[in-house]
Amino acid sequence: MNAMAPVGAPSLPTAVDYRVYHDTQIFAAEQRNIFKGRTWCYLGLEAEIPNAGDFRATHLGETPVVLVRGQEGKIHAWVNRCAHKGATVCRSLRGNQADGAFVCVYHQWAYDSEGTLVGVPFRRGMKGVGGYEKDFDLASHSLEKLRVESYKGMVFGTFSADIESLDDFLGPVMRKYIDRVFQRPIKVLGYSRQYMAGNWKLYSENSRDSYHGGLLHLFYPTFGIYRQSQDSAGELAEQGFHNVFTFSKPKGDIDYGSFGDEANREMQGSAKLQDERLLQFRPEIEDDVGLHIQSLFPSVVLQQIQNTLATRQIVTHGVDKTELVWTYFGYADDDEETTRHRLRNLNLVGPSGLISMEDGEAVELCQQGTVGAEGKHSFIEMGGDDVRGYYAPLGMDENAVRGFWKGYLNLMGDALAVSAEASA
Repeated sequence: MNAMAPVGAPSLPTAVDYRVYHDTQIFAAEQRNIFKGRTWCYLGLEAEIPNAGDFRATHLGETPVVLVRGQEGKIHAWVNRCAHKGATVCRSLRGNQADGAFVCVYHQWAYDSEGTLVGVPFRRGMKGVGGYEKDFDLASHSLEKLRVESYKGMVFGTFSADIESLDDFLGPVMRKYIDRVFQRPIKVLGYSRQYMAGNWKLYSENSRDSYHGGLLHLFYPTFGIYRQSQDSAGELAEQGFHNVFTFSKPKGDIDYGSFGDEANREMQGSAKLQDERLLQFRPEIEDDVGLHIQSLFPSVVLQQIQNTLATRQIVTHGVDKTELVWTYFGYADDDEETTRHRLRNLNLVGPSGLISMEDGEAVELCQQGTVGAEGKHSFIEMGGDDVRGYYAPLGMDENAVRGFWKGYLNLMGDALAVSAEASA
C-alpha cells in the first residue's frame, strides 16, 4: 500500500512511498501527530537519576526535554526552553542540581525541579522604574510540563492530556518482555551516541526487520550468535507498532566453519577472534534466549544481545538527521567479574559494535538511494502481506515492519494526504 494512499485503498502497508523519508511537511506532521500526539515517548531510566536533584537532558521527538528527580523523589519532565525568550535552560547532558533550581543564563529566570518559575530578576524594577506589572504571575510563565509515568524503571513522557495510561499503551505482551529484562534493579554502565544521516523511520524499520540479520551482519552467522535455523519468535502489540523478537541460543557445539550453509556470502579476512571471551554467553534469565530486540513505538529499542543490556533512544533532529542514544546497563547486584564481562560484551553493540555498526550505514544508504524517488515505493511482502500478532521471524519475515506502518498510518490520519496535496 502507498503510504499516501487515497481513501478506500487497501489498509495493509506492503509498500511505502519513499517521500515519507524526505518530505519536511510529513516530518512536521509526525512531530504533531506522533511525538506530541497520543503516544508515550521514552525519556530515560530511573537509574540514571537516582538522587534528589539528579537530571538528564533528553528529547521527545525533536523537542529538548529535561528529566529531573525532585527533592521529594518524584520524577518530573519539562521542555528545555525558557518561557521568557526561548533559550535553552539546562545546558548539561546530566548532573545534579542540589538546590533544585535551574537558571536560564540569558536573563536569569529560575525554575524549580518541576519546571515552575520561582524567580525573575528585577521583577518589580528598580526605584520605581521598569519591572513587570503587579499582576505578573510566576506560575503562569513556567516551563512546559510533560505527563510522566514509569514502567519497570523505564521513564516515558507525553504531551497528551487524554492518552491512556503507560501500562495500557504498552499492553500486556510488551510489558511481559520488559519484565523479562528488568527482572531486578539495574545500574547504568555507560553511554554512546550515534548520528545517522537518515530518517528516523528507516531506523525504526531496521530494528523490526529480522530479514537483514544474518545477511547484513556477517558477524552473526560467522560466530554462531544468530542463524536463520535457530528457534525464534516474534510478537506484536495490538496496535502493530510495538514488537519484540527473540532468538534462542544455538544448540550444541558451534562449528564456526559451517556458517556458509546459511549465509549467502562470507566475511572477508580472518574469521577468528583474538579474545573469544567476547562471545561467551552466560544465561542469567530463566530461558535460553540469547537475543531479545524489543521496539517500543515511537522512540526506543530495548535489547539483550548475549549479556549486553541496553536501551536505544531514537531522537529526531530533522527529516534526514537521526541520533541514537545508547544507554548500557547491568544488574545492581552484578559482581565485578560479571560487570567486566558485560563491558567486554559491549564490543558487539553500539555505533562501532561488531554486530551493530552496519545498521547506521544501511539507514544512510536507504536515505541516499531514495532521494528524488517520490511516487516510487518500497516492497515489504517478505513472509506475506498481512500483520500477525504472533509469528516466527526466522530471518525471513517482515511482519513487524508492516506492523510499524499499520500503527504509524493510524496515528498520522489525514496528515499524509494533506501533505501530498500541498506538494502537488
